[in-house]
Amino acid sequence: MSATELFQTSWIRAWRGLDARGDGDALRDAVLARYAEPHRKYHTLQHLEECLALFESVGSAAERPAEVEMALWFHDAIYDLKSSDNEAKSAAWAHQALVAAGVAYSSAERIRDLIRVTRHTGVPVTQDEKVLVDIDLSILGASDARFAEYEGQIREEYSYVPGFIFRMKRKSILKSFLDRPVIYSTPAVQGQLEARARANLARAIGS
Repeated sequence: MSATELFQTSWIRAWRGLDARGDGDALRDAVLARYAEPHRKYHTLQHLEECLALFESVGSAAERPAEVEMALWFHDAIYDLKSSDNEAKSAAWAHQALVAAGVAYSSAERIRDLIRVTRHTGVPVTQDEKVLVDIDLSILGASDARFAEYEGQIREEYSYVPGFIFRMKRKSILKSFLDRPVIYSTPAVQGQLEARARANLARAIGS
């Protein structure tokens, strides 16, 4: 499935699953335009595509799949490199836009809360949080080539940060994931990616 087909299929499925009014095409295009912003190097359409592609195979593990899928769409919708509240802003945009489209308030609230969890400051608790976070962190268990590309993309995004500061902070972030008892919380993703993620992280921290 091409990226265009995946985006169309995923959006329609999530939109209809939330009983939103209309087709939401204008909102979808606005979100896609955000991911295509030139200052992004990793948090791009490529990342969104990878997340939605994995959702195709593991999304059935979610209790409310449409909410998790829509949270994936919005989780990096707003991405200011020098801001610490991107997730909160993305969550607020999703909440406002979905309520305006007639989505149940309780559902829009859960989507907002899911997006906030992608700050990764703690471990996911609910089943839908686990599915969402596992998908967002799936890059850690990517192939050697894709992981190396990812590391380069992150460095390029933060090219304004001096090298020694970047390396120190990056090592701390990666070590925080490696230090978790498990990186992935859902059986399907854990079985597929856990070992490779740990190898990738150990190599990145040691380099």
